[in-house]
Amino acid sequence: MTIPEILEYLIRNYGYSALLVGTFLEGETILLLGGVGASLGYLDLSLVMAIAVVGSFSGDQFYFYVGRWKGNVILARFPRLYQKVQRVHHFLERYHDAIMLSFRFVYGIRIMTPFVLGMSNRVNAGRFAFFNFAGAILWSVGVAGGGYLFGHAVELFLADVKQFQILAIAIAICAAVGFWYLQKRKFWKKR
Repeated sequence: MTIPEILEYLIRNYGYSALLVGTFLEGETILLLGGVGASLGYLDLSLVMAIAVVGSFSGDQFYFYVGRWKGNVILARFPRLYQKVQRVHHFLERYHDAIMLSFRFVYGIRIMTPFVLGMSNRVNAGRFAFFNFAGAILWSVGVAGGGYLFGHAVELFLADVKQFQILAIAIAICAAVGFWYLQKRKFWKKR
């Protein structure tokens, strides 16, 4: 098997699983790649969006309940998080429902926000679930749709896209992993 055939095999067989795990954890990049994969015919766009809704909703519900049950214990153990928590609390006071609907659109606060919302006694779990689900739908459709449109735009500009699509996906995956690594490295250096 050639490298493009191996990559195609991996995307077709493990793409949805990677999408579910990636959107559970954070997921903008993996969801964009899922949209591109759908535009290239390797994945189904409606299934990409549905899996992203499930992964995103589940991940944020998980972080919400971690904040609800163990938030103060975690803050006591990691005092550097306190500043971020205070920033989210400040925004929560002013834009309560809007934050619950749109936090996943702001890079860097996606995991922290549901955690902080879970710590707040003002946020009802059912209300959070409602806004979380609505936000997950909007986010999944928007980001996957953007990746899908980007994939079609690439097809318009490249005459023989089949020759380059696997290479483009491999480069995008490497860039995403590299970006993730640099962000985590920067985070751990601060600690």
